[in-house]
Amino acid sequence: MVTLADAQLLGIRRGIEKESLRALPDGTLAMTPHSLALGSALTHPSITTDYSESQLELITGVHATPEQALRELTDVHQAVYAVLAAEGQERLWVSSMPCGLPTDETIPIGRYGNSNIGRAKSIYRVGLGQRYGRRMQTISGIHYNWSLPGVSSEQYFSLIRNFRRHSFLLLYLFGASPALCSSFVAGRRHELLPLGCNGQVHTFHMPHATSLRMGRLGYQSDAQALLAVSYNNLDSYAASLEGALTHVYAPYEAIGVRNPGGDYNQLSTSLLQIENEFYGTIRPKRVIRPGERPLHALRERGVEYVEVRCMDLDPFEPVGINAQTMRFLDVFLLHCLTSDSPPDTPEEIAALSRNQHRVAARGREKDLQLEYGTRTRSLADWGAEVLRECEPMAAALDAAHGSSAYGEALMEARRRLIKPETTPSARVLEAMKQEYCSSHVGFVRARSEMTRAFIRSLPHAAGLDEHYARLARESLAAQQRIEDEDTLDFEEFLERYVAPEALEL
Repeated sequence: MVTLADAQLLGIRRGIEKESLRALPDGTLAMTPHSLALGSALTHPSITTDYSESQLELITGVHATPEQALRELTDVHQAVYAVLAAEGQERLWVSSMPCGLPTDETIPIGRYGNSNIGRAKSIYRVGLGQRYGRRMQTISGIHYNWSLPGVSSEQYFSLIRNFRRHSFLLLYLFGASPALCSSFVAGRRHELLPLGCNGQVHTFHMPHATSLRMGRLGYQSDAQALLAVSYNNLDSYAASLEGALTHVYAPYEAIGVRNPGGDYNQLSTSLLQIENEFYGTIRPKRVIRPGERPLHALRERGVEYVEVRCMDLDPFEPVGINAQTMRFLDVFLLHCLTSDSPPDTPEEIAALSRNQHRVAARGREKDLQLEYGTRTRSLADWGAEVLRECEPMAAALDAAHGSSAYGEALMEARRRLIKPETTPSARVLEAMKQEYCSSHVGFVRARSEMTRAFIRSLPHAAGLDEHYARLARESLAAQQRIEDEDTLDFEEFLERYVAPEALEL
């Protein structure tokens, strides 16, 4: 059991990475390139793209309070909307599940210029398209980066094990993707149910779903299901990932690194091209140096922070998350850190995956049972126990900050656990049915337009426009310098980048 002093609690730092598709007013995907007025997606510190060229990723720095992080995230949104408004009618799609999509092969892959590292980033995304399909790369979420001073790598891994055990509760409380546009599943097998009115069906859903993004249709694959990555310590984690990064996987070997015309299909034929391809609800992280592989950074310098990856965009919040949710995450992460955390096992890892899929698809179902050791336990009962155990952390944070806000965040979580109809996923379905003829695209299109209007109506902080215009110019110049300074030909660069030696100390 870890005990924490007030000074440590006041030292919590958090940052946000928020993904959003660019969409047109009619609810279809914007196919335009990343605007030069937003800067370089390769080098801009706050505005980049994720998997698709049409998917923006907005990044804050590290902040001492949720309010400070939200203020910067709002500033970045204002800067983006100013550019989008000047150049056309595109808006940010406010749901984790995508807007109306074109055929899979026409969804644009992220492009990062002509440098070696920029080409590698694009080829990685080409490889993701080959392996999982490009539609999966249009799913968006919020990543919550969190650290506490004085925490060792061993303690962070203890936190991660407990987080994985209890993250079902976050899917229930904050999942906001119970439905999706039919274009996302066109030609794919699924168990979703149609939802429509007036004889028209363009939406599929699960009536008690919380987060389809975190379910079988999201960032999942049969190949990665073979992985049983252990979080018992840094060595076991690194060894698990290194095997997946270095051993050839026959189905990907069949795709080949290059096609007959010489274009790249993927970075490598291993189960994972790079570390980020491993999809998990939480990751141990360390800021990397230029050209450094994440696994090498972890092995050399240890865990610096954790990245929570299971949070959906909340379409009812202007920037996808609010301060109360962030405070609950602080409480939850502290609980995971300070509670006893036994080692994981392959059997538990498999059970946790099944629990995740069950809650993603059926989390609001009455008396839903989850695997709990050798028996089952209701989500409601288990969730209530976790929330009770969070009480000391909420009280400690309120005492340190001289507030009641953390206790209030915990109370709101209790309310949602008792009343499933108050969860974001239930509210999304109710709004779709009552106001938008059971249309996912209709609902999100309207929420996206409301959000766009709200963000555009906010007063701009002094110097905000010039600040982001300068960052855009500086990022383009930085990209050009990287391209000018490349000395290796790309084939040699790639050989070194994916070499097993790059993962080692």
